[in-house]
Amino acid sequence: MQTQYWLVKQEPQAYSWSRFVHEGGTAWTGVRNFQARNNLRAMRVGDLVLFYHSANEKQVVGVARVARAAYPDPTASDGDWSCVDLALVAALKKPVPLGTIKSDKVLAGVPAVKQTRLSVTPLGPNEFKRFLELGEASLS
Repeated sequence: MQTQYWLVKQEPQAYSWSRFVHEGGTAWTGVRNFQARNNLRAMRVGDLVLFYHSANEKQVVGVARVARAAYPDPTASDGDWSCVDLALVAALKKPVPLGTIKSDKVLAGVPAVKQTRLSVTPLGPNEFKRFLELGEASLS
């Protein structure tokens, strides 16, 4: 199966990239939007995920990998919610801010820009590659 690409958003005050790096990974819990939940459920082990700091920072800061596919979210007290486990891959050498994303011809149409409230969105391979280029990151 071919690798899929995703972008997840998180407020750095709630769960920061530096905490993720320190922990080496996490269960991506607490998603309470049906479209975002369905995106979590579409993730497969090995898929690559960009970590975006929302709120006051608004920038992509790192790369993770799906370590465990969707399973019931243990933080959900009611409803049919899912989470995935993410593992650390690499920090971007240079964060990619929202202004750059919006002005870049390859990235301007990514779902994260069009649907700003959606916390889990898919990316195409060219979009993912462009984020790596702008962030001066290599995954080899």
